Amino acid sequence: MLPFRLSPRRVDLAIATAGLGGGLLMLACHAYDEAPHITLWLRLASLVAMAVLELFRRRRPILTVTIGGLVFLAGTFTGILTITVIMYTDLLYAGTLYGPRRMPLVLQLTGAGSSLVIAGVIGSHHTIGNALGAAIWVALIFLAPVWTALLVRRYREQAGAERLRAERITLLAELDRRAAVAAERARMARELHDMVANHLSAIAIQATGAQALAGRQQRGVEDPVVAALAVIRENSVQGLAEMRQMIGVLRADSGQPADYRAPRLDALDSLLAQVRAAGRDAGLSVEVEQLGSGEHLPVPVELAAYRIVQESLTNALKHAGRGIVRLRLHSGQERVEIAVESPYRPQAGPALPGAKAGLVGMRERAQLLGGSFEAGPDGGLWRVRAMLPVRAAAESEGERV
Repeated sequence: MLPFRLSPRRVDLAIATAGLGGGLLMLACHAYDEAPHITLWLRLASLVAMAVLELFRRRRPILTVTIGGLVFLAGTFTGILTITVIMYTDLLYAGTLYGPRRMPLVLQLTGAGSSLVIAGVIGSHHTIGNALGAAIWVALIFLAPVWTALLVRRYREQAGAERLRAERITLLAELDRRAAVAAERARMARELHDMVANHLSAIAIQATGAQALAGRQQRGVEDPVVAALAVIRENSVQGLAEMRQMIGVLRADSGQPADYRAPRLDALDSLLAQVRAAGRDAGLSVEVEQLGSGEHLPVPVELAAYRIVQESLTNALKHAGRGIVRLRLHSGQERVEIAVESPYRPQAGPALPGAKAGLVGMRERAQLLGGSFEAGPDGGLWRVRAMLPVRAAAESEGERV
């Protein structure tokens, strides 16, 4: 096998060049039967004509076979070279392989008829043995290349049909896979709606009712209970909105964009306001140091950073003692660094349901982006550190687009 692959036109050019070169070599070496009435120019003319026809063997099969047959017939009277016969058999091969579907039948009938005619002519002037030998020789010239090309053509058609069948099977398998994924996503959406969204709706409704009741009882007096209920309602409504967006994403078809807006870092002000309001009665205050903006960040990095900050501050509200929660967020061109420090209480009471699931989720978010995550006690503080690379996430997002 050649280390490179030639184009069809270059293959035809190579065949024509090789045939012309071989014929010229035979003429130079006088490798042909001498005849007094046949000049060298007649042999050369038939050779050049066959070589020119080889250039169009693939694009004009009917024309090349027809003219080649006339040149071959004329050459039998004006002198013909062996290489010219070989090139004519190649024209028959190409005509069968690249010509119309009826081309092989026409060439077989023509070849069989030519063999019978030549056998009859020779048999009328010579012996039957000579006629039979001539018929076999003509059949080899006219029919052997046609039968060979016919086998190749049938093999290629079968291979093409099998290739098309394999592509269809692959397409059906992909459609089945997508249907299974869509069904699973729809099931997940139903479960999320039935279990989580309904609970959040109940929390928001109950908090609204309790807030209204407490407000009527106090009438103008600021009550911490009313403020806490407002925070509960606001968080439950926001969580319900995000849950419904996620349900819409799961239910959306693959070809239709879902109406889901991922949280951005510019929404941290609203998040910090909620945390400050919720931690006021617990004796927690929040200090923020933010360098750089998230405008240049890829969406996966910005979403992961927001979720890690959100989960870290939520853990501080649930587990930290009185003191200051310090958040440092540095957004650079190469990476995003997050550090959260909060007072640590070794004996914070019984573990809540789903404890440590948030740490696992934050670590998975960082690792999926090729970053790092650390969390644990350190000298009376609970420290969370995360590093999210920007360049790798941007390249991955560009490849998906």
